[in-house]
Amino acid sequence: MSTSVAPEVPPGTIDDTGRLDGASKLRIFSVLAVIVLFTEVAPMQYVMVSAALRQIAPTFPSHGANINWAIIIFGVVGAATSPVIGKLSDIVGKKRMFLVCGVLFMIGCAICAITSNWMLFLIGRGLQATAIATAVISYGLIRDLMPRKLVPVGLGIASTGLGVSALAGPLIGGWIVENHSWRAIFWFLFAFTVVMIPLVIAIVPESKLRVPQKLDLVGAVLLGAGLVLTLIYLDNGQQWGWSKPSSLAWLIGGIIFLALFPIVEMRVKQPIMDMKLLFTPRVSVLLFIALLASFMIGYQSYATGYMTQSPPSAEVVEQVKTATWDQVKAGALQQAQAQAEAQAKAALPPGVELPPGAVVVPPEAVYSQLPPNMVDVQLNPGYSYGDGFSLLKFATHITLAQSLIAMAFGFLGGLWIRRSGGRQPLVFALVIFVGAAIAYGATSHGWGMQALISAVFGIAFGLYYAATPNLMVEAVPAEQQGISAGMLGVMQAMGAAVGLAVATAFLNANPVKADVTVMGAPTVTKEIPMLFADKGYEISFYVIAATSAIALIGAIIMRAGRTPATGGTAF
Repeated sequence: MSTSVAPEVPPGTIDDTGRLDGASKLRIFSVLAVIVLFTEVAPMQYVMVSAALRQIAPTFPSHGANINWAIIIFGVVGAATSPVIGKLSDIVGKKRMFLVCGVLFMIGCAICAITSNWMLFLIGRGLQATAIATAVISYGLIRDLMPRKLVPVGLGIASTGLGVSALAGPLIGGWIVENHSWRAIFWFLFAFTVVMIPLVIAIVPESKLRVPQKLDLVGAVLLGAGLVLTLIYLDNGQQWGWSKPSSLAWLIGGIIFLALFPIVEMRVKQPIMDMKLLFTPRVSVLLFIALLASFMIGYQSYATGYMTQSPPSAEVVEQVKTATWDQVKAGALQQAQAQAEAQAKAALPPGVELPPGAVVVPPEAVYSQLPPNMVDVQLNPGYSYGDGFSLLKFATHITLAQSLIAMAFGFLGGLWIRRSGGRQPLVFALVIFVGAAIAYGATSHGWGMQALISAVFGIAFGLYYAATPNLMVEAVPAEQQGISAGMLGVMQAMGAAVGLAVATAFLNANPVKADVTVMGAPTVTKEIPMLFADKGYEISFYVIAATSAIALIGAIIMRAGRTPATGGTAF
């Protein structure tokens, strides 16, 4: 006669969470699938809305470059609210906050779909940003509900999704952008959430775990305000000027609030996060790695999308030549018209005025006098990328393979982590981060090479996002799961913002210019907007490789994650 022994739970660990230990595999994986599908709305909307910015802009013509706030505000608000929502999920219930985020996202979608007022549109985007916190909550739900042995795999799947955002985001988003109004994107996202909310209600049980405390409002305000001000500076510093006092005021204010946060938290009875836990190596080193690794994650998607969707250099030369030629013809026609009118006036008797429109010079007569090939255009410096892809073509040629590979390795990474812990997959992922960044900078910049590098990067992307939430689950007690996952999300958002800001500075320092000469006249140099020399991208990727290498060193020396993952029974 044999007896089975339940896995030992360390003393003091809360394990009465409603875990599905006796449920069927169908029940367990149905719960996991609904949780993961619900979280995919955030990455899916990011791809779709980013793609639609050119179509959204004409609806708000007075805001120009500020149209980027349609993207910026999503990241800023999402990063600032995720820790607070994560903490609330520990206090009032994870499923409950899951549904609250879904309802707020739906309201935001509806506002964005119907409004033509810029401020209302930004309010809608801010409400949508709460969807970012669903990933934070999902880590806690999976920890609380999945059988222990399935927690690492579940977190790996949750981190990279089930392919809905990987497929629907690029393909449906690209199709909507090319064939319908931008408002259709928000109605699609609204409908997706309408379908998912009843599934969450019906299939996903609530975690029984509750943290018996009140929300630390002072800590929440300090953390949220500090993150908002800092992220606004990082996202807009390049445009505003990094060193301008009006720009630095945002950064200084953010730093002051963030500096006050741990001071206040160490003095309150029920802090939003235990500061001793935050500064332990198993947490602080992971947050440091997440910050630096996210430089690569934020910049890679931006750079590959921008490079492949830029027009070829020959096309740019022809556009500049055509525009200059049109200016030359218009000037010649205006000059010929003025001369003809002067001659006609001189032939009139004194006191007689020339009627308006009495003299019309045929454009063809003027243009035929102009010598051919009188405009010469040379790009200085030139650039070797630029495939002229549409968004849909970029999706099918670049992002689709990367996303699907990442999804597969998120699952495989979970299996690896269950067997050996999160450190090995994280180290492997960061090695690829470094190699991919160097390859992007050193090799051909055509779409074929970028597609190959991006596919390999998909392996690292899946492993990285499988490892980091598992390492956090292993590092903190269950009652700190929501806020800890929120802090991990904050560091990843800040890393992406900082990486993009630093890389953009190098790009702006290396613009593509056109040297334009008209019939031997002195050469005029014109900067081509939104095009950057190869050197700008190459330097940016080498800097990103260096930050990834520092993160790799941190992962190599970290002590956590060296034993098989327990699903949160030890930390």
